[in-house]
Amino acid sequence: MPLLNASQIMEIIPHRQPFMLLDTVEEMEPGKRVRARKCVSYNEPFFAGHFPKEPVMPGVLIVEAMAQAGAVAVLSLPQLKGKTAYFAGIQSAKFKRKVLPGDVLELDVEIVKMKGPIGIGKGSAYVDGKLAASAEIMFAIGDGDTPEK
Repeated sequence: MPLLNASQIMEIIPHRQPFMLLDTVEEMEPGKRVRARKCVSYNEPFFAGHFPKEPVMPGVLIVEAMAQAGAVAVLSLPQLKGKTAYFAGIQSAKFKRKVLPGDVLELDVEIVKMKGPIGIGKGSAYVDGKLAASAEIMFAIGDGDTPEK
């Protein structure tokens, strides 16, 4: 049984279809770490163009899914409720295997640093226990109206 379902996730982060890339949160320590899941369906809108004859989940969307998972962990802190986490940087992104329709993407993100509204998370994405992608994600917490400048 998941810790959070999609409806509960949408109470924490502002993402909606077709850009909501999480189905469940399986484990979480708010502000510290999260394990989330994305069930990759052939019906995902990005597969229509990436690539029609060989559907592959774009690497940037795998990193986005990691970022959304990390945002759930950070924005679950009571003092950050209602805020938005924005990308501030991506470092050391590596893609090890294709993510295909029917795969279940397991997303692990650890928040390794927070200083004021800026933080860093280390994310990994797995399919069948094998590393598919990893990245270091920098984020900035904002009001939700406009990104911090």
